[in-house]
Amino acid sequence: MKPLSVIVPMLNEAATIASTLGALRRGAPDAEIVVVDGGSIDLSAAIAQPLCDTLIGASRGRAHQMNAGARESHGGVLVFVHADTIVPSSFAADIASALSDPAVAGGRFDVKLDSSAIAYRIIGAMISIRSRISRTGTGDQAIFVRRDVFDRLGGFPDLELCEDLEFTRRLKRAGRVACLRARVTTSARRWNRDGVVRTIVRMWLIRAMYLTGVAPARLKRMYSDTRQP
Repeated sequence: MKPLSVIVPMLNEAATIASTLGALRRGAPDAEIVVVDGGSIDLSAAIAQPLCDTLIGASRGRAHQMNAGARESHGGVLVFVHADTIVPSSFAADIASALSDPAVAGGRFDVKLDSSAIAYRIIGAMISIRSRISRTGTGDQAIFVRRDVFDRLGGFPDLELCEDLEFTRRLKRAGRVACLRARVTTSARRWNRDGVVRTIVRMWLIRAMYLTGVAPARLKRMYSDTRQP
């Protein structure tokens, strides 16, 4: 059994997937890498095929894709990495160190955006701080979990939005959550496309409304330009 399985949900990521998988090979050379395509119509699948251990298809939606990848994988530890996220060279070692404590059920990394502009540095820092305080995480933060805990929690909930938030809320009840200070680097394209202020407000509203009980399907309709994956 591989010690670590990396699940990468993907949809039309031809511009980013090679860099993501290359960083994973460097940061976790012994890991199993499973890419789950949600129906890409670009060259994503052709690019990913030789760079991963397994490429499968699944119905579109991160929760569906990540759960399908988990079922296909064989590692005792699962980590979920977005297709536009670059992991550090210490990736596997950081996860192993965190899980050396048997009380730790899983965890997540700090995050930074792939832009040196001050606004983006602040955004990355604020996401990491918020996550550290709440002991939850977002999909951009490379969430990792012991397989037995993942199975016990039933995987990611079948939600159209906020599946990462709900999963990490449940993870807190399963054991300690490791908030690693090592950082993954994720794309700033969402902020570039929609504007920094608009994106921040939208993300906070989605989070707040979900936590107050608004159905994810309704949130998805309200924010239909929120792309997944």
